[in-house]
Amino acid sequence: MTVRRFLIRGLWLAPLLLSLIFVGGVLAWVRANGVEEQEVQRQTLISDALSTEVQLRARIDEEQAHLRHLADALAGVAPSEAALAAHPEVNAGLRRLWLSVTWLDGRNRVLAEVPAEPGANRYEDGLSLHMTAPVAPDGVLVVRYAPALLLKRGVPWWLARKYDLQLVDSADQVIASSTESPLRAAQGPRPSYRVALTGPLRASPLTDATLTDAALELTLREPVPDGMRPLAWVLVAGFLPAIAVASWLLRRQMRHVQRAEGAWRTEAAWRRAMEDSALVALRARDFDGRLLYVNRTFCEMVGVPAEQMLGQLPPMPYWPPDSLDELTERNRRNLAGGAPREGFEARWQHSSGRMVDVMVFESPLVDASGRQIGWMGSILDITERKRLEERERREVETLAHNARLTMLGEVASTLAHELNQPLTAIASYNAGIANSLAKLGVSDELVLGALQRLGQQAEHAGRIVARIREFLTRREPRHEPCDVNDVISAALELLRRDLQRRGVALEQHLAASVPAVLADAVLIEQVVINLVRNAADALQARPPEAGGRRIAVSSHVAGEFVRVDVRDNGPGLAGRRIEQLCAPFYSTKADGMGMGLAICRSIVEAHQGVLDAEEAVGGGALFSFSLPLSQEVANA
Repeated sequence: MTVRRFLIRGLWLAPLLLSLIFVGGVLAWVRANGVEEQEVQRQTLISDALSTEVQLRARIDEEQAHLRHLADALAGVAPSEAALAAHPEVNAGLRRLWLSVTWLDGRNRVLAEVPAEPGANRYEDGLSLHMTAPVAPDGVLVVRYAPALLLKRGVPWWLARKYDLQLVDSADQVIASSTESPLRAAQGPRPSYRVALTGPLRASPLTDATLTDAALELTLREPVPDGMRPLAWVLVAGFLPAIAVASWLLRRQMRHVQRAEGAWRTEAAWRRAMEDSALVALRARDFDGRLLYVNRTFCEMVGVPAEQMLGQLPPMPYWPPDSLDELTERNRRNLAGGAPREGFEARWQHSSGRMVDVMVFESPLVDASGRQIGWMGSILDITERKRLEERERREVETLAHNARLTMLGEVASTLAHELNQPLTAIASYNAGIANSLAKLGVSDELVLGALQRLGQQAEHAGRIVARIREFLTRREPRHEPCDVNDVISAALELLRRDLQRRGVALEQHLAASVPAVLADAVLIEQVVINLVRNAADALQARPPEAGGRRIAVSSHVAGEFVRVDVRDNGPGLAGRRIEQLCAPFYSTKADGMGMGLAICRSIVEAHQGVLDAEEAVGGGALFSFSLPLSQEVANA
């Protein structure tokens, strides 16, 4: 499993981890806030302890000042309880803090004592401290006071309500306390602070024993409750389970999404594989004609990769340049919804340049909500089908032509048979006339020469008719050694007078020492005659004064063949090829039957030769045929 896939699968843990980090942050903030509050509380406690110590020391100093004022007032007065009780300072001190006032002599004997009324002060039975002041001439005033009462009356009320105050010694023994209920000591640990009391506190009036190690301790009665911490714990206790449940639900949802995505990917892969393996090309377009999707078959059909076509607008790269206007108009009509339901044929161009015939079927392209967003096209390559149909059409035409050719051959065979008798009769009459003239003693050379040439032409015509009849009746030509130059010269001699009458100049360029070939001289002569006559017919469209009408006949050896060329300076072939010119019943002449070149090609191919045609250099047409040399000549 890759790291990326692991991270994706563990993505559902992110909210839980973030929540744990958030909870940790909240708890850390609560803890820091509690520590800060404790520090503030401690600083406040210290400040209040120091302030209380100062106030207590000030109260003790104040009481000490009252005592010295009383001692100064009693100087020279005879010691007595009446004198002591009658003094207003004593009464004021007993109301404030003093428990009793005792007047001692130099030997520490009691001269007078004024105590508080019995039961008037509930602090009488506790530990007490003393203050002393000398009285002239020889006496001492001793004031006994309760430290608990000092704590109660020497501390402001708001501090007394906030703190429990105690005077303690170095052994943590409580000297005095402002706590009324002993249960407060059992309430557990509470914030407290202890500060040493400056100055001596006398513990006995008869000695110099002092509490130099006494300290004031403030204990917070009711610590400020930390409301944030319980709230934070409550929130954490409710938040974490909720986040855990939400994370579990998210994990389940993500697994469901992953399963759905996996199924979608599998289905998409299957669909893509089926689309790419289909023989039907597919394309999707929007209403502007922009290509949205093409499958592999479509790309192979036009020879352009999908990356170069997706997003492209018309004109498309597979449209033939010479049909852009027609295809643009058809594309506009199809995008408007005018494509025929039964499909339409089109001609596209492969990137290699070859043409592709296609059948296109257009159907609406809809999205998941059922809204049409364009057009989906299914395209079939019908190039092979069109080629087969064309070949079948040509075969049908060829069969029809062959049927007509067969019929024509039968007619020609019949005509040849019928013409053979008149030609024989002509030859017989010619011989009879010549014999009769000889018996009569006529010696006119002109007449006798004409009769001789007439007999020769009649015999020649008879041989031609016989050979054509044999050829048309599917007999093999008579392959005999013959000189091609002699055959050409004989043919041209027959046509020379007709060519002169038409104003055609005839040129011969026959190569010397042309080897003999095995051929039927009569049939090859007819091929030469037909080619020369066709050239002469083509030259009739050319004015005689426009450079003249010329036909050049040449022969030469080309490898193992003897080639014969018939060249003219006429209008040329006009782009027609030899296959079209030699098609049966195809003719460029108004009164032509379309059989001349077809018969010539058949004669040449019957001799294992080739008939060809091309545009001549400088204008005109060049017809040529090649005949193979005999094996003896080729090996010589």
